[in-house]
This record gives sequence, structure tokens and C-alpha cells, in this order.
Amino acid sequence: MDIAIVGSGYVGLVTGACLAKVGHRVVCIDKDSKKIEALQAGRAPFYEPGLDDLVAEQHKSGRLTFSTDIQNAADARFVFLAVGTPSDPDGRADLKNLLDSARELAAHLSPQTIVIVKSTVPVGTCERIQEILSACARPNSPAVRVASNPEFLAEGRAIKDCLEPERIVIGTSDPEVETALRALYAAFDPTGERTLVMDVRSAELAKYACNAMLASRISMVNELCCLAGNLEADIEAVCQVMRTDPRIGSHYLQPGVGYGGSCLPKDVKALTALARDHNEPAHMLNSIEAVNERQSQLLLQAIAASLGDDLHTSCVAVWGLSFKPGTDDIRSAPSLRLIRGLLQAGAKVKACDPVAVSAVAQVLTHRRLELTHDPYAACDGADALAVMTEWEQFREPDFGRLRASLRHGLVFDGRLMYDTEVLRTHGLTHYRVGQLPVLTVDAGLDPQRSCA
Repeated sequence: MDIAIVGSGYVGLVTGACLAKVGHRVVCIDKDSKKIEALQAGRAPFYEPGLDDLVAEQHKSGRLTFSTDIQNAADARFVFLAVGTPSDPDGRADLKNLLDSARELAAHLSPQTIVIVKSTVPVGTCERIQEILSACARPNSPAVRVASNPEFLAEGRAIKDCLEPERIVIGTSDPEVETALRALYAAFDPTGERTLVMDVRSAELAKYACNAMLASRISMVNELCCLAGNLEADIEAVCQVMRTDPRIGSHYLQPGVGYGGSCLPKDVKALTALARDHNEPAHMLNSIEAVNERQSQLLLQAIAASLGDDLHTSCVAVWGLSFKPGTDDIRSAPSLRLIRGLLQAGAKVKACDPVAVSAVAQVLTHRRLELTHDPYAACDGADALAVMTEWEQFREPDFGRLRASLRHGLVFDGRLMYDTEVLRTHGLTHYRVGQLPVLTVDAGLDPQRSCA
């Protein structure tokens, strides 16, 4: 089948490459000429395991092509809209680029085309797009039909999620559109058992509902973590109990410094704004955000309490910049909130990440910020280490080398990766999120020693 995808960001590119892999002819369209040039050279504009190879392979096969011209969607049987919907200052989803894309498409599409909204959008957006396309329909010709098809791709495993989806959500009340989309996705769901068909508005809300539920679990376990710290209880033991309860399940019960990324923060904000627009109080949705914002501040407060509120003579190493392992996505990353707080307090920061250093360098520059790919170089001469992303290469470091590098031997574990007793045997002091701050460091240590 001939498919056009408008928007070659994370969702659009992964979807396009996977559809090409199963035999469809796909053109990915984007206004960013530099991005298109990189894709034509076989390079994805962001890090996702396996994506560079998949894009290069499918481009070489001729099934996957790239263009800046939206007219290339004219002959497509299916047109996916995978345009970003970032947050407005008030939290609402910004639909300008998405609706502009629909207006540009309207003049080029045939009545047989099915437009599939892949972007995460507020309820009612597909109806707005349908109105735009219907207004441009030729006299006595049927209008292009619009369906909702939200994405459920997790960064770091997006290709697997696309090729082997846990569910495919189709929002349409048109039997012909349903049949066509089932055929389109047949390679991903041969039996059709994982395809869920519903009305458009329910499909639009389903995406927000899933992300809100995930965010709520993260915030709930983080709030319990803080309570456990005050009560001198072990949150990991508590989580072990919760995981054995089938009513609760085992996923998203890992305390830490909070969630980030391109989806959960903006989608919780958008859903909260949607509730506000419809006079719903949304008490829990507002609480989710409040807990998450507080979580990264707790680590900053603990560092300040341990090193002294005046951090101008302090240096903190930070391991992990991306919001989660397996990606270079730093959008709403807790690490950046911590780094900005440390720099504002006067500290020097030496930060490292396996893949996200370049992304941080584009958005954050400061004379007291040093970026490196080497975790031990980041720790050399630092007063303390804050671990912000649970990359595998950080799980079993050389603790002896860490103790020799860290001036005060303080490890602030933002992802609960380490065992306190193991660190203690190496002379390291272990602070876990939610725990009461460690004692202030010995004021008698040489204040002149600083980061190399």
C-alpha cells in the first residue's frame, strides 16, 4: 500500500520505517530540510536502538523515501498525521502545526484517502480535522475520512513496540475505514486479537488515559517513598509487597526522581487543561504533576543539606542526562532540573551520559557545566555523585575508584540502583530518594580542593 506520513519525528519515523519493513511503500514528509537530508543519508535525527540500521535498510530497498513536499501525499491510500503537539504555556496541547498540516493536505488528497491521526490530541481534534478536509472536498465528491490511531511506543524499545504491539487502537465508526486499517496492520496483528476498535473520541482519550495512569503510579510510589523515609521504613521492601498483589501489578513501581520525556509531562498537562475546560476539578491529575515537580527538588535539597547551602565551592558529578535509558531524549528530564538548580546555587557540575551529551549541549551552556561521555572523568575531584538515569553501564561501577575520586564519598541515588551496605563497604555514603538527608560533610576537609 502507498502510505504518506506527515511529520518525521519520533513517532512518524519509527512508524514509517516499520511499515516499510513489512512491505508497504512509505514516504515520510517533513518541513525540516536538514532532517530530510540526514534521513536520505540513512541517519535518524535522534537516538533509538536499531533505528539507524532500519531506516538505512528500508531506504536502500526503495520502500522508504523522504521529502519536504507535502504534495507527495497526494497519491497515498493512507496519510498519517504524526506532527508534534507540544504544551502551550497554559498546558493545553498546541495544535497549530497539526491543523496547518491538515489544511495543506486538503487541496491534494483524493476522496479515497484515509487520514490517520497518529499525534496525541485532545478529544474532538479529529472532528476539527474532518471539518477542514470536508470544507475542501470537491462538489458532489465524498470527503476524505479521518480516523484516530494513537501511538503507544516506548522510547528505547520503539521498534519492537511497533512491530509487536500490545494493542492497536483504531477510532472510527466507518466499517470501510475499519476494514482498511485492519488490513494495513495485518502484519503487526495477524489474528486481529490485539486490535481495539472504538469511536473516535474514545480513541483520542485512551492515549491520554494510559499516560495519566502511568504517571499516577510513578507519583504515587514516589510519594510513598518519601513517607517511608520519614518513617524509617524500607520503600524497596514495601514495593516488593505491592508487586506481589495481582490487583496492583509489578510495573511502574520504582521510586526515583520523577518522570520526564516527551509524553507523560505534556499529556498530563493537556488532560488537566481539558478537564479544566470542561469544569472538572481533576484533583488527582493536578496532584500527579505536583508530586513529580517536588521529586527532583528533594534531591537538590538533600545535596545542599549535605554539602552546605552555599555550593559555590562544591562540585557535583551527574550520571545520566536522558529522561530514561535507551534514548537521547532530554525533554522534561529530571537531570536537567537538578543541574539547573545546582548551577543556580553556584555549584560546578560535571555531567555524563552515553548518548545524550550532544542534546544537552544544544540547550544548556554554562561556564560551570562540563559535559563528558566518561563517568569516571565526571567524578574526578567532585564532592558528590548524583545518579539520574538508570543506564546499564552505571549499575555496577568500580566503587573503589568512585571513593578515590569523590571528595566526600557521597552518592545520591536518584534511581535506587545501589545497595547501601555495598557502598558502605567501599567508604561511600548512600542517599536514596525519600530518605532523610545525610549528615553535613566534615567542615574540616580542604575547601580548596575542587573539580579537576
